[in-house]
Formats: sequence, structure tokens, C-alpha cells
Amino acid sequence: MAHPSTKQVWDWLDQVPDPEIPVISLVDLGIIRDVAWQGDHLDVTVTPTYSGCPATTQINEDILAGLASHGLTDVTLHRQLSPAWTTDWLSDKGKAALERFGIAPPAPKGTPERCPHCGGQNLEKTSQFGSTPCKALWRCTDCLEPFDYFKCI
Repeated sequence: MAHPSTKQVWDWLDQVPDPEIPVISLVDLGIIRDVAWQGDHLDVTVTPTYSGCPATTQINEDILAGLASHGLTDVTLHRQLSPAWTTDWLSDKGKAALERFGIAPPAPKGTPERCPHCGGQNLEKTSQFGSTPCKALWRCTDCLEPFDYFKCI
């Protein structure tokens, strides 16, 4: 029996949302590192955003459930910690989704470029940690709204 192409599997995985930030897929987050068929068995390699990520178990369950919904049940997930995940692996589509959701995407200089609410550039950090350890809490002094900034890693 023929199995789906790896491109099809990638497309299905692109529909699996991150459990902490559901507006971005696991593919756009950049944590799905590889998809490979070994005969009729599918191997999926996942690199968590950091080794202690509390969402890792949920992510694994969501991947398996997402693939099972398309009939793929002979799947092994491989956790790959090296090289470590980096915000460079976020797709442009994912960065845009973060900003639309009110989270400033990572920026090359390590600080947000603009407020995701109003676009203002007068910003101040209020806490090194935001709603999750991979985000910091910032505030726009133009619109006075707080927002998370996805830290560069």
C-alpha cells in the first residue's frame, strides 16, 4: 500500500497548532525538523524550543493525533536536542502570525522592533519573563499596552 508523500505529511503537520500559541503551527515554529519514511513506518524528528519546555508532552500527543486523523498510526517521534532550536527557525508566516496575535516576533537586535498592537516604537521592557519562559514582557509607551516579545534564542 502506498503511503502519503513527505510533502503531504509536512502539510498535515503544518495544521497542528502550538499548544501555547495556537495561532502558529509546529512547522512554522520550526520545531518539526524532519519527516522520513522507513518503509511503511514514519519517523518525525522534533526539536523543542528548549529542553525543559513544559509543552513537550502535549506537542508530541498533538503530532501523533494530527497524523492519526489522516490514518498514520505507525509513527515514531524522535527528540533532537542538538543543534538546539533557535528563533531563526521560525518561518516568516509564523512571525507574521505571532504579530497579528499580539506577540512581537524575535528581532535581530534582541529587542522588539515595534508594538504588535499599534506599531509604535517607544517600548520598554517590564520583565525578562512573560507568559512563558521563551517570552519577555514589554510595554508600548505610545498606546500603553503590554505585550509579549518572543525572545531571540
